[in-house]
Amino acid sequence: MWIEHRTIGEVELYTACAGSADHSPVLVIHGGPDWDHSYLRQPLERLADSKRLLLPDLRGCGHSARGLPIHRYHPDLVVADLLTILDSLDVTTTDVLGFSFGGLLAQRLAVADPQRVRRMIIASSSIVAVPTNAYDGWAERDVLVARETAVWADPALSGPERTRAAAFAGARANVWRAEALPELLKRLRAVQFSADWDQARRAGILPSARLDDAVSALVRSEIPILLLHGRYDMVFPAMLAEQAAARLPNATVVTLDDAGHMAHIDQPEAWLAAVAEFLE
Repeated sequence: MWIEHRTIGEVELYTACAGSADHSPVLVIHGGPDWDHSYLRQPLERLADSKRLLLPDLRGCGHSARGLPIHRYHPDLVVADLLTILDSLDVTTTDVLGFSFGGLLAQRLAVADPQRVRRMIIASSSIVAVPTNAYDGWAERDVLVARETAVWADPALSGPERTRAAAFAGARANVWRAEALPELLKRLRAVQFSADWDQARRAGILPSARLDDAVSALVRSEIPILLLHGRYDMVFPAMLAEQAAARLPNATVVTLDDAGHMAHIDQPEAWLAAVAEFLE
């Protein structure tokens, strides 16, 4: 079902494609950023009968170019990569879904070239910055998130091994329903983790992917936006989606109950239904 496409631009980029080239395209930008796209294939692949799905691995991730000089890991370079991929596939206009860190990149893409984006879904991410006190008083989250924090601080771990260990340690914090944990762990076992972006972060040269005054920039873009969130997201608070939607006349918000950061795994049917309805 999935077809491999490779684009040679500034760097070599891998994209998994599904669906007919005659269908309207959907560019899906993964998070991490030192993950790959694979954990997002389901349930999205069920849209392949009506959509052309384009799921790239970001530079430094998965099957795309890795081991670049650390100054070449920059959000603006990723935006250029994504535009290069669209050009190579003869895509002039696309819908965009950005998940988690990918949601920040999707916003940058939309502002950089608004004519290329028809509709945008910001999933399990945020437009406004996360306040430092956003999770004060949520003791359950403190316990769950501490497991991943300990991995990042462990001096015995490094490179992709550390990224992988952190993903597994943080898994229980990323799904709200305990019943969804086995599915997340299954997907994590298939991810090809890297550490290229983490190296740039640790060197202190990785800028934030968040846009300055993102609300104003996205209002000016006039691109219809769906903010799709799990109510119990422990990475990006759900309340921020509702706050952003209140300030964006071109945005709507769907908050899924009984779902955490990996809302597409916690509530795949409701999540996919929201995506499909918005992209009609």
